[in-house]
Amino acid sequence: DWRVSLIIAEDVANEKYCKFKDKLEAMEVGIRTGFAYHTLGTVASPLEGFVKLEIKKRRDGKEYFCVFYSGPIRSAGGTGSSVSLLIADYIRKKNGYSTYDPSEEEVKRYSTELYDYHERITNLQYLPSVVEIEFLAKQIPIQISGDPSEKMEVSNYKDTPRVDTNRIRNGVCLVMGEGLAQKAPKLWKQLSVWGSDFGLDNWNFLKEFIQLQKKIKSKGDTNETEEGNDEKIKADYTYIKDLVAGRPVLTHPLAPGGFRLRYG
Repeated sequence: DWRVSLIIAEDVANEKYCKFKDKLEAMEVGIRTGFAYHTLGTVASPLEGFVKLEIKKRRDGKEYFCVFYSGPIRSAGGTGSSVSLLIADYIRKKNGYSTYDPSEEEVKRYSTELYDYHERITNLQYLPSVVEIEFLAKQIPIQISGDPSEKMEVSNYKDTPRVDTNRIRNGVCLVMGEGLAQKAPKLWKQLSVWGSDFGLDNWNFLKEFIQLQKKIKSKGDTNETEEGNDEKIKADYTYIKDLVAGRPVLTHPLAPGGFRLRYG
């Protein structure tokens, strides 16, 4: 249960079981412990994928959370990396820190970096549209950062304040793309049930994001369901978007007379 991760993280951050050298270390170890519980301790991600927690200053002088990720976060899977953000935000809120206030340049840096990584380094399993990335970047209450992992620099929005490097950071791309953007429906399914009990109402933007995502994926194509009721089946063009030349295409999304395969 994800809620256990949050409770464990809070207990460790409050130094319930042992003392730490300072509050920052206590909160960082709390996030790692909650994250390790979520992954059942079977992957290295809580130790090597989640690099560190930093406290940075907003433009109004208040302090916010900046979480650093690196490549091994991939082994946690998209849901795991997304849950680690929830844990970090929960600890932020419980300790009275403010939310991240991204500038327009910082928002654009995210979309530029994800596309540079996808096109010039390696394909992301799920590449969100620019609209999706920038929507998330503006709404996420903590800053997602990471160590520079590639020799290549981003193609634009360099020397952005509060971003430590101009080089591409794979941790950021994996958490934003394959994590949060891809797994948003899974996250919202849980948070819509118990999010408000844990004070995570500031993640309600996920509901709006999912609607936006469906609209973008379907390009407006819908199909009446068999009963002819109000519910529409939306086309999904994402799987066909980055198709490798030479691969056979059995059908296009929602094509009349198209190939259907049903499991079960």
